[in-house]
Amino acid sequence: MTVLRRALALLWTLTLSSPSSFVTSAFTGLTATTPRGAVFASHRSRRWSHPSSELLEDPYLYLEEVESEESLQFANNANAACLQQLGDPMLSGTGTYDSLLGVLESDDRIPHVGKFGQTEDGEEIMFNFWRDSTNPKGIWRRTTLSSYRTGDPEWATVLDIDKLAEIDGVSWVYKGYSMLQRARDPISNGKRNTRTMISLSRGGADATLEREFDILTEKFVPPEEGGFTLAESKNNVVYKSRDVLLVGMDNGPDSLTDSGYPRTVREWVRGTQVEDAPIVFEGEKTDVSVTSYYNDQRIHNGPIFEIRRRSLTFYEKRVWVRMLDYEHLLAPNDPLRQGVDAPGDFVELEIPLDATVAFLGNSIIIGPRTDWEPIPGTVYKSGSILYTDAETFLAKGKEQSTYRVLFEPTEKTSYRTYSTTKNYLILSISENILSKLLFYKILDNGTLEYVGGDKEAKIESHSCSSVDVYEDDRFWFRKSSYVQPSTLYLADLSKIESDLSKIKPEGGIESCDDLIVEKMRSLPDMYEAAGLTATQKIAISKDGTEVPYFLVAKKDIVLDGNTPTLLYGYGGFQISLGPNYNAMVGKGWLERGGAYVDANIRGGGEFGPAWHKSAIKANKNKSYEDFIAVAEHLIDTNICKPKTLAIEGGSNGGLLMGNMYTMRPDLFGAIHCAVPLLDMKRYHTLLAGASWMAEYGNPDTDDRENFLYKYSPYHNIDPSVKKYPPMLVTTSTRDDRVHPGHARKMVKKLWDMGKDKDWPVFYYENVEGGHGGAANAKQSSFMTSLAYDFMWETLQKGRE
Repeated sequence: MTVLRRALALLWTLTLSSPSSFVTSAFTGLTATTPRGAVFASHRSRRWSHPSSELLEDPYLYLEEVESEESLQFANNANAACLQQLGDPMLSGTGTYDSLLGVLESDDRIPHVGKFGQTEDGEEIMFNFWRDSTNPKGIWRRTTLSSYRTGDPEWATVLDIDKLAEIDGVSWVYKGYSMLQRARDPISNGKRNTRTMISLSRGGADATLEREFDILTEKFVPPEEGGFTLAESKNNVVYKSRDVLLVGMDNGPDSLTDSGYPRTVREWVRGTQVEDAPIVFEGEKTDVSVTSYYNDQRIHNGPIFEIRRRSLTFYEKRVWVRMLDYEHLLAPNDPLRQGVDAPGDFVELEIPLDATVAFLGNSIIIGPRTDWEPIPGTVYKSGSILYTDAETFLAKGKEQSTYRVLFEPTEKTSYRTYSTTKNYLILSISENILSKLLFYKILDNGTLEYVGGDKEAKIESHSCSSVDVYEDDRFWFRKSSYVQPSTLYLADLSKIESDLSKIKPEGGIESCDDLIVEKMRSLPDMYEAAGLTATQKIAISKDGTEVPYFLVAKKDIVLDGNTPTLLYGYGGFQISLGPNYNAMVGKGWLERGGAYVDANIRGGGEFGPAWHKSAIKANKNKSYEDFIAVAEHLIDTNICKPKTLAIEGGSNGGLLMGNMYTMRPDLFGAIHCAVPLLDMKRYHTLLAGASWMAEYGNPDTDDRENFLYKYSPYHNIDPSVKKYPPMLVTTSTRDDRVHPGHARKMVKKLWDMGKDKDWPVFYYENVEGGHGGAANAKQSSFMTSLAYDFMWETLQKGRE
């Protein structure tokens, strides 16, 4: 098969290229093992056995075998060629690598904390996960709130991931935890968190090992002592109670969906084997994923909700709910469970399949993504946030329920998220992509009363999270902007009641700043931002749609087209771009004198569900037309010109980069295409790709011929093009979300087709990192500096 593949690849290349294409490839002749960037097989992989017809159509299928000898040799050779041609950023004279590493490992970063209860003498316990030069994989550590407030807290290490990786001989990457909630933990009487499941990833992949950790002893609980442990897979774990765990895992044939996520949910009782745990809920192979979880609203005088969910597509789901008492969460043999009536039956929610669902007190919060008419004659807009009494909705259905509107969108406003304290709800919305916070009192009758909020939206990023939802109304308030470093405040919504001078007849507080109790931390300037300003601009897309973008540049920028400009885009999955402080961009690009741009193109969530839905499937081209419009506007206003304009995007943004490369090679001076999708004919067969068909379409249907082929960069390389812009493609061997085969095949195809053309393409594949492309600060600094140096130095050649 190896000989056949190579022969077919050569034959296929010659049909698309000129007869004089026998020029040696840039990477030919380099050894397979290099000091930096070498990729090694962890095991001997199975060989592909594709029919010859498939190989004739795509002779590069062998590069989809992630850890085969040939694939890893390709990656090693490409990495060596990349560093030979672009230079090793760790050894180059630009200093970018050291600068970025200094940002990521700076002790001046804000150590964000979460409360894990309190000690017997009332001290609030705060936990933080921290990485630095001494602990590149990170440590989980704790302090007290009183110590944290001093600015120089005394930290105690709870779990050292570097030491754990050394002991286990595995390059573990910390992926977070799933906590046993204090309210459901009889050991601490609700005062302290005592157990959690720790997720560990091999090299940064999405697949994780799950191990139970005792927070009191600060040790893992061994399986022989009843500790819960799950082997590596794309696991889901949720504590039902202290001795019962809900588990979704890879348990052999048919336990996973076509997208590679758990298809079943098991109820695992401590002291038993997980393989013997009964399946309590399951979905179909065609589902994206199947999950079950709990929402304990006793803190807001509500019940415990048990939720089961089948995700039919990335956006559509069927949801079943029932209400429980605490005893229903216990193991069947627990004495407290005896004599307790069985819980009620699950009820499937009568809501649109694409609606979001949450719970607050006795209410269900519903967010329809399409216009919804639950009661004849009453229509709620797509993007609205509604709430209704849960008991009535479950017992009598949607038509017998009364709905209240928490948020109704307009053409330029959209819902972002909400958080709660003990007595208040904090609503975050976007107004023309600018941030705004609104505050509501949770009343005893279940309604929400508006008590004030930001009067004006700002070019800032805000986030709010409760310090302790069980105890009071304090919350962490974080804000930043493109040029203002992040600041962390301690705020308190109880000031609304205690400081009556802030209450105004026309609508309560006027800004979240009114609620600040104390400035806790402020990130120092991580790069030189003097003279920089962030402004919002508008480009006009091909169909006349206004497309906003943010431009960060010198206030007195010279409009001669010579400013090296980096344009970033994503445009998918209803993900929004906005004004965050990005020290890596600042240090690696802005400090050099460049300009930076975020393009708020359709497909994102900047203006709610409609903005997203306007650029999916057959209309995905709208994302690309919007991005082109922003690029052309930058050029028309003399910020830059094509030779001084670089573009960057990853994942879905990598697909955007691939399409810019094939659609408008004349418009850009350099491209960084990271962890990309590129083969839109086979994407649904690779790793998690099947879960994205609601965004892109199904290649096994008419979607392929009707529209998918139009934006499949892998299939739209034009052999008649004499010059494509320089492009760096990066990915990770350990990316188990977007298959590295997308990047590998695209690059190999470009090299083979472009041997006699001006098609400079460079490729680097990191051995670790998962979908993020890097597993630690050093890898992140390496990959980012490689890209920034490539783009910057390429654009310098286009300056006049």
